[in-house]
Amino acid sequence: MERHFHAEINELKQNLLKMAGLVEASIDKAIRSLTDRNEALAQEVIDADPEINHLEIEIENQCINLLARHQPVAIDLRMLVAAVKMNSDLERMGDHAVNIAERAQQLLHEPPLKPLIDIPRMAVLVQEMVRNSLDAFVAGDVAKARAVCESDDLVDGLETQLNRELLSYMIETPSSISRAINLSVIAKNLERIADISTNICEETIFLVEARTIKHRYGLPTSKETPRRSSGRGKST
Repeated sequence: MERHFHAEINELKQNLLKMAGLVEASIDKAIRSLTDRNEALAQEVIDADPEINHLEIEIENQCINLLARHQPVAIDLRMLVAAVKMNSDLERMGDHAVNIAERAQQLLHEPPLKPLIDIPRMAVLVQEMVRNSLDAFVAGDVAKARAVCESDDLVDGLETQLNRELLSYMIETPSSISRAINLSVIAKNLERIADISTNICEETIFLVEARTIKHRYGLPTSKETPRRSSGRGKST
């Protein structure tokens, strides 16, 4: 029974990695559809979303069946709990990639508002956070997971900076409002993907250390300084 359980856990992990690969590809294509003004790439992201959604349901059913049939405890139970959360996190990332692609499509039909500087910088940081969060989960690397969480403030800062600039455009040139809003929505979706990357890292720490660090960093003591929620409970 134990051998069968661990074989099924490995199959579950492979499905999670497959889904993660699809999501990473969607995020990359969504950003390139904006920076390269490539409508075909945006459409590829939208067309890939049903496959990601299907995998989410398949993985969720795998987790439920494993819980029901094997009633695992300790690290095996934590693994399944983390897998359920990560599954949902990855699907939400895919949704945000679709949101970016749809906004990019709208922007393709208008002249560029401004040179794209902050959004590509955000995208590089966010894609690195996604990649490192997945690597941390696979390797059980708590140090890497914490480093990803600490990167979140950089993304937040770039989003704030971009929104200030876009607000100036909208005030000075009302005809730019729709383009500015689309760019702001794209930045918000990138920021949400960064937040979800920190979710995955929190789940990694929960899996490895059997404790929750949600809404806080550092050691689990009563003197710990609370931090701002990074959007772990945000809706998509």
